Amino acid sequence: MADERIFVKGNEAVAMGAMDAGLKAYFGYPITPQNEIPEFMSANLPAAGGAFVQAESEIAAVNMVLGAAATGVRAMTSSSSPGISLMQESISYMAGSETPCVIVNMMRGGPGLGDINTAQGDYHQSVRGGGHGDYRTPCLAPASCQEAYDLTREAFDWAFTHRTPVLIVGDAILGQMKEPLLRAAPRPADPDEGSDWRLEGAKGRERRIVRSLFLADGALAKVNARLRDKYRALEPLARAETVFTEDADLVVVAFGSIGRIVKSAVRKLRAEGHKVGLVRPITLYPFPSALLRGLAASGKRFLTVEHNLGQMVDDVRLAVCGLAESDFFGELAGNIPTPDLFEDAIRRALAGGSQ
Repeated sequence: MADERIFVKGNEAVAMGAMDAGLKAYFGYPITPQNEIPEFMSANLPAAGGAFVQAESEIAAVNMVLGAAATGVRAMTSSSSPGISLMQESISYMAGSETPCVIVNMMRGGPGLGDINTAQGDYHQSVRGGGHGDYRTPCLAPASCQEAYDLTREAFDWAFTHRTPVLIVGDAILGQMKEPLLRAAPRPADPDEGSDWRLEGAKGRERRIVRSLFLADGALAKVNARLRDKYRALEPLARAETVFTEDADLVVVAFGSIGRIVKSAVRKLRAEGHKVGLVRPITLYPFPSALLRGLAASGKRFLTVEHNLGQMVDDVRLAVCGLAESDFFGELAGNIPTPDLFEDAIRRALAGGSQ
């Protein structure tokens, strides 16, 4: 119920956020650690007038999303790392056909089937398109159940405003932890949403085609130019949480649940008198490059912390290029990170030691 504080898992928060954003069609396939999302949808979406389908595979699920989204309805799927890999071809099709939808990835360990525990090894896949061709996908990275709810609601608005697939990227920690959540009032459906492009029959007007195949001379170049301009227009939407950055000598950059754990370490070190701060990117694409570049210009040093071998650190280094460098500390997928682990890494960076 809206305006009532409830106690939910992160996966359930995502599902509630989607439904309160006007979700009308969910297609998915079970995989740990995101199974509470389709479970919640199966129990609640049909009763709210929507459609739930458990597809025969992740490939089938994402193509059902493509079909539903082309009609202008708010559609979604969710999976975890290897399942998202299977969806990449169709995500490229949706980027190319400018078909809006939301895709949730609760990341697990890899490569391969890996394990079912937390990891952040899908960063590059998430922010650099993941499939074939020149495209990007806006990517939001919540760190709490409340953010999972709020950002999922927002993702649908991004998808339809910019006509693009939008990713929500979490991990096993976010998906499985339970926290209080304040739900907002469900958004009423907008009957005019997508009315200038959605497929709904062509009686009395010229037909529409939602497609990603452009064979006429120069046609694909025009599409790619339009996509390029769209992605550039997203840059001002980049945002991040900042903690103690104003007077910090060292700024730690970390996202998602790892950013939340790092915040605990930063606060402890601050209490001891160390000048350390945190930037937690909330939008992984567009990346908060301008924020980091401004901090670098003021003389800050940087440490990027991730639960992988080093992926977001590439974007941090690009953001501060020519002004600063970023050290890196990565916990290996397959290990469970703790605040103490990151505290030790930050202490070494403060002392100028290698990671």
